[in-house]
Amino acid sequence: MTRPRAVPIGLAALLAALSILSPFSIDTFFPAFRAMQAEFRIDALTIQQTLTAYLLPYALMSLVHGPLSDAFGRRPVVLWGLALYALASLACAFAPGFAALLAFRALQGMTAGAGMTVGRAVVRDLYDGPEAQRLMNAVTMFFSIAPALAPVLGGILFVAFGWRSVFVLLTVLGVAVGLACLWLLPETHPPARRVAFDVRSLAMTAWGIARHREFLMLAVAGGVNFAAVLMYVGSAPAIVLDRWGLSETQFAALFVPIIGGFLFGAIISSRMAGRIAPARQALLGFVLSLLGSAATVSLNLLVTQAPLLLQQVLLTITTLGVQFVVPVLTVRMLDLFPDVRGSAASVQSFAALLFSCAAIGVLAPLLQGSLVALGVASMLAALTSLALWWSVRSPAQVVVTVPGT
Repeated sequence: MTRPRAVPIGLAALLAALSILSPFSIDTFFPAFRAMQAEFRIDALTIQQTLTAYLLPYALMSLVHGPLSDAFGRRPVVLWGLALYALASLACAFAPGFAALLAFRALQGMTAGAGMTVGRAVVRDLYDGPEAQRLMNAVTMFFSIAPALAPVLGGILFVAFGWRSVFVLLTVLGVAVGLACLWLLPETHPPARRVAFDVRSLAMTAWGIARHREFLMLAVAGGVNFAAVLMYVGSAPAIVLDRWGLSETQFAALFVPIIGGFLFGAIISSRMAGRIAPARQALLGFVLSLLGSAATVSLNLLVTQAPLLLQQVLLTITTLGVQFVVPVLTVRMLDLFPDVRGSAASVQSFAALLFSCAAIGVLAPLLQGSLVALGVASMLAALTSLALWWSVRSPAQVVVTVPGT
């Protein structure tokens, strides 16, 4: 059967809707950080752990969502995940204390990733090569709006109704995306292609994927590459409120440049797909990331109060480079394991999220006091990712098999 070549906008929008739960769960309550600190009587490092409490379970469960979808189909995993996410978000809104909030945030993290992880497997179920890259870029174009919109909506809700209203918004979002998937998400993994749900077999499959050298190097390269931008995301309250002196409703000043880089990167990358070699696209991305971060460091070393617009432009260039690299690495990793793409997507997500946890929960609190330190860390992340990618830049021309498949 010939696979479809066109990239349907409706499917891209639906997959993007599945992906926005994570940035909304992270970014929406940034404007309320200081108020939450005051209410719970905790310091800045402790409130930052509301992000770690979300991201670490998110990372661990990413190892489970993909194999579950390989065994039971894509739709059931997504629908159950969204239902539990909505319940967890509602519980966060009514959390009686900080410990309870952390527990409910962990439940959010355990369920929010189902859509993003399984969505990647859906893309590869339907499309190959440049078409898969185009669909991933189309998803990114829709998805790009979310991280810019989330803190703006969060700031408005916080100022008007308090921080708990932010979690009510996440509840409504979870229900809305769940209903959309119930009506519109196709089942792309038919029963004939499913594998038996066997915990030992699934663990062996995941381990076989994780210890494959090329996959491992690419997964780490992808995680470190994304961390170059996530350190700025995790430092958002300090950058916007302290370094730039803006208000709780002006977080768009940071997130619009970041999202602009992702959006334009996705558009340009989509046009490049099938026209230039993926390796060239990735190399261009690394060069842009290095130029943007190096210029950021130089600017903040030379100028005491660097112009805000110039800082935003350099951040956009850095993010543009990161986005050029993302689809190339993702497609290549999933192509290594065509028979268990759900499991491959899970392992890839797990690796990426571990680096996200480190970038947001550990590095951001340590570096957020200095824009120079953030720029240096971003530059080192890009260099590390480039070195890892370079070590495996010639893709294997064989289909990889793993134990248990």
